[in-house]
Amino acid sequence: MSRHYLAFLLALFGHFFILQAQEKHTLSGTVSEATSNESLIGVTIAISELKTGTTTNEYGFYSITLPEGEYQVVVSYLGFQEVVKTITLDKNLKLDFNLVEKTEELQEVVVTDDVEKLDIRKPQMSVTSLASQTIKQIPVVLGEADVIKSLVLLPGVTSAGEASSGFNVRGGAVDQNLILLDEATVFNSSHLFGFFSVFNPDAIKDVKLFKGGIPARYGGRVSSVLEIFQKEGNSKELKVNGGIGAVASRLLIEGPIQKDRTAFLVGGRASYAHLFLPLFDVNNKAYFYDLNTKINHKINENNSVFLSGYFGRDLFNVSDRFVNVYGNAVGNFRWNHLFSDRLFSNLSLIYSDYYYGLELDFVGFEWNSGIQNFNVKYDLKHYLNDRFQLNYGINSIYYVFNPGKIVPNSPDSGIVEEQLTKKYANENAAYIDIEHQITDNLSVEYGLRASQFARLGQDEFFVYENDNPVEFDPFTLTYREGEPIDTINPGRSNTLKSFFNLEPRISMSYSFKEINSIKASYTRLAQYLHLLSNTSSPTPLDVWTPSGPFVEPQLLDQYALGYFRNINSGAYNLEAEVFYKDIQNRIDYIDGANLIANNAIEQVILNGQARAYGLELLIRKNQGRFQGWLAYTLSRSEQRTPGRTQNFDTGRSNLETGINLGDWYSTPYDKTHDLSLYGSFELNEKWSFNANFIYQTGQPTNYPIGQFEFEGVNVPYYGLRNKERLPDYHRLDISAILTPKRNKRKKIQSEWVFSIYNAYSRRNAASINFRENEDTGRNEAIRTSIFGIIPSVTYNFKF
Repeated sequence: MSRHYLAFLLALFGHFFILQAQEKHTLSGTVSEATSNESLIGVTIAISELKTGTTTNEYGFYSITLPEGEYQVVVSYLGFQEVVKTITLDKNLKLDFNLVEKTEELQEVVVTDDVEKLDIRKPQMSVTSLASQTIKQIPVVLGEADVIKSLVLLPGVTSAGEASSGFNVRGGAVDQNLILLDEATVFNSSHLFGFFSVFNPDAIKDVKLFKGGIPARYGGRVSSVLEIFQKEGNSKELKVNGGIGAVASRLLIEGPIQKDRTAFLVGGRASYAHLFLPLFDVNNKAYFYDLNTKINHKINENNSVFLSGYFGRDLFNVSDRFVNVYGNAVGNFRWNHLFSDRLFSNLSLIYSDYYYGLELDFVGFEWNSGIQNFNVKYDLKHYLNDRFQLNYGINSIYYVFNPGKIVPNSPDSGIVEEQLTKKYANENAAYIDIEHQITDNLSVEYGLRASQFARLGQDEFFVYENDNPVEFDPFTLTYREGEPIDTINPGRSNTLKSFFNLEPRISMSYSFKEINSIKASYTRLAQYLHLLSNTSSPTPLDVWTPSGPFVEPQLLDQYALGYFRNINSGAYNLEAEVFYKDIQNRIDYIDGANLIANNAIEQVILNGQARAYGLELLIRKNQGRFQGWLAYTLSRSEQRTPGRTQNFDTGRSNLETGINLGDWYSTPYDKTHDLSLYGSFELNEKWSFNANFIYQTGQPTNYPIGQFEFEGVNVPYYGLRNKERLPDYHRLDISAILTPKRNKRKKIQSEWVFSIYNAYSRRNAASINFRENEDTGRNEAIRTSIFGIIPSVTYNFKF
């Protein structure tokens, strides 16, 4: 009996250990769109039996490791038919999926915030995605679909006003946003001084904005990351789509070079409103054009290569006497390699250039400036098992800063050619990021980025007494530019100053009852580049400068806490977040600072600090004939530059006044209240209607608090910075989309978009100026507005 009992125990323990050591296998593959082979980003692959799953990466690849067994795999993506497949996993299995759109529509349904329950359990927070379809439906000025103007309808994102350049995220400045197009940095995201963005919506595949909880693979900016991927091109058949609008038109062509293996994409846009100006006896010009290109080739099952590019230019001409040309050029070569079904890699070689040119005939010279970078990055994603994923990589960026070059128009102009001192820098980084599903309810994403920045030598470098390029006069209580005591040539091979920062990141999510979750995150970021701008909305003329001996890198600590809920099986969702941001070494400028053609910019810069905090709410309806969202942000954004202690010849220690006496003051992009409402209603197969309403607290500004008379002229004087505000901003935009009944004999699909921007013609103030009334002699305020009501019509087509 004892031997049988012992055998039974051994068999029982043996069976237990067999179960514990049950063999696991990997399910992997790619997910693409059936009619084009376009890879899909963020597709959910769920395993029903285990209540687990994963999503596809930026190249449509997924991998998940599971115990041996039979499973039901559910592949879902909003706008596409769900795929359910039963598999027997008794070995590593490669399984690709081709998804079919639910309905044939003109707009591409490419990416959106997925409302699957799995997202509730992910630790990622403060992230916003927009569908290309949604971007095209949102009414905008002059009827041209716009990525940036669509983003400002979401919580935590604002703009500086109408016809303004860039966007602000959670109280941050425009230069604190990292904008990536196919991984290449875009330094100026606007056409025509902010009327349009540089992103062609027809060429866009994925739009994602990180406001907080930023993964460790991103760095270099302290406010946000806007990541945009272009479409790869249709490898099945030739497709053409485009649109004809009131001021601009666009055309995109994509198709196979070698079917199912090689595809191309070429897209272009151009404005033409300037062609009609001569009819009104106007000799000025203002137009833009851009070009998007991409080629992808699948070498084999484990290797694919991509070559993408963007080129855009703006031209502004005033009677041929003032000519302004500026724009971006980027290029990227990428190689995707699959080492195994669990290890995915991407190697990128990236070039980015921003150019600004100015020709002034009446003064006889041309001016150009810009910034270039060359970036090499290598990223790997390791799918260790269904609960543990590892991301790691390195990248190195070489910068060339051209603050300005003056070239005479002719030998007789009397102007001498002059090149302001170019600056050079290297930025290197390595990161590791871990996605860890600790329990069924608790998941964490944590990582560390190590960044190093070296300000390299240059041809001319100013030396100051006590290394102080900014002096303070204790008698007049004003700052002034320091005088260099020497000029040296350090040589390009030397390093003027280097910085090293560790940037930890952590995000966590705890879900309960499958429909609720609480998320929290902490993010540390370092920014080594600074945009020199003394306006609330940066202009193309603004100049980028690197950190160095006199300018410290900006350092951010951001904390966020949020509650997320899926309602009625994802038909609605609620997002609520609070955040706090603290930024060290935010630059400010002394009074009267000259930022243009300044070869010693360190003489007008002071280092300060900034902070922002607030509450964001988003209520979204995702299903039905009526869809949309309500977004509200309550926030503050402040900055201060306290005085420094400086020794003068007397040997005394004097406390400086700083800016605004060292007190906190509102940044130019502080908006206390920001409310956005967007709705889309599908009446029937032919008609759909869209509307958005925006309300924002007026942006901070300065009004004169008094005046004095100087040589018979009344001169206003101003008090502390940003004490006043412009009037509150609000407007209503509406649009109607007519889709004619499709003729089955014709392959072409078309639609008409009728839109009205600023429907009740609100005269929102872009600025308030003051002048003396010639009749009364009294000062008066003059409001400057950009737009009233603007109707427009756009015709879109696809075949």
